[in-house]
Amino acid sequence: METNQSFAAETAPAAPTSPWDRWLGDRARVRAARGLHRVESSRDLLMDLASNDYLGLSGHPGVRAAAADALHRYGAGAAASRVATGTLSVHRELEAALCRYTGRPAALVYSSGYTANLGLLQALGGPGSLFILDAHAHASLIDGARLSGARVATAVHNDLADLERLLEENRDSATGAPRVAVVLESVYSVLGDAAPLAAAAELCARHQALLVIDEAHSLAATAQGSAVRAAGLTDCSHVLATATLSKALGAQGGAVLLGGGQARALREHLVNTSRTFLFDTALAPAAAGAAIAALELADAERLSRLGRNARLVHDTLAADPRLRPRIEQGAGAVHSVMMPDAASAVRAAASLRARGVAVACFRPPSVPDGVSRLRITAHADHEPGALLAALHTIARIILEEES
Repeated sequence: METNQSFAAETAPAAPTSPWDRWLGDRARVRAARGLHRVESSRDLLMDLASNDYLGLSGHPGVRAAAADALHRYGAGAAASRVATGTLSVHRELEAALCRYTGRPAALVYSSGYTANLGLLQALGGPGSLFILDAHAHASLIDGARLSGARVATAVHNDLADLERLLEENRDSATGAPRVAVVLESVYSVLGDAAPLAAAAELCARHQALLVIDEAHSLAATAQGSAVRAAGLTDCSHVLATATLSKALGAQGGAVLLGGGQARALREHLVNTSRTFLFDTALAPAAAGAAIAALELADAERLSRLGRNARLVHDTLAADPRLRPRIEQGAGAVHSVMMPDAASAVRAAASLRARGVAVACFRPPSVPDGVSRLRITAHADHEPGALLAALHTIARIILEEES
């Protein structure tokens, strides 16, 4: 009987595969061939030079205590969207704290930085709108622009002349969009370079365009705690900012930050039209409470330590002449080292992890220019001696993996 069953199993025709099964298999083979397979990873027990916890606040006792207090006071979740009983006093307190920290008169909190970008651009989009995105804009900005129904154009990265060309073409065209928004990041997440915000704002003002600035990598992570504030744009009505609370503030959530005389009107517009605000459950109370506490801790002293360690990252790696031409000095906490290809980047990151150092490995399609990189992120809470030792290990492993 066992023999007959075994024979039947061996001779039975294979179950037909569905088009979805074949497609998933093909996608997996393509990723493997290109060295683009990714896995979930943790930074536990490692020297963390990979995460976005720039100020080291995610585990700060005060931030944890504030999260626990909000959890006990309000419960595990908000239980509804902000317009359907989900607005809690902790959300109002967080928006007020963000306004105090950034100097902007109005703020609206979302469940994440991603949903803040999607919700803002969707609410500004539709027929009659044109969004001009920097070529290195984050995926959330690209997705928001595509979903908005607006026309979308792309400007050469950090190229004001190309941006002006696109603005003038739209102005001079008989079919030009009457409403235009330019969409930039204050500090870009891969190269770590900064956008020319003041010049871009002046250019947008001349063309009566809005300027949307994603402060994901500058809120509580650059001089004065905000790139918009540092550029002198706090009171500009035509400058809209978004931010995440999950990076330097070590919590979760996102926000839109508005200034000038139109701030209240724009906030009301978002409350009534932004789909990721209207139809998403409000930010969890614990995350909101944690972010409020983190804003109190994101002071000048911590920002100074972050800047010191960011300079140490760049200067230490650039000290090796073999690495110096490949290091992209960031304007904030992020520095990148260009790698020859995706495979060498993956090998170097894995080798460093085995030695107790976590760095980020960026490969296509995550990098806008197709160049694989190791991204090294400075943190304010790293002691210089330990950081220096980790950086020497990084330099050695990069060169060893390429030899």
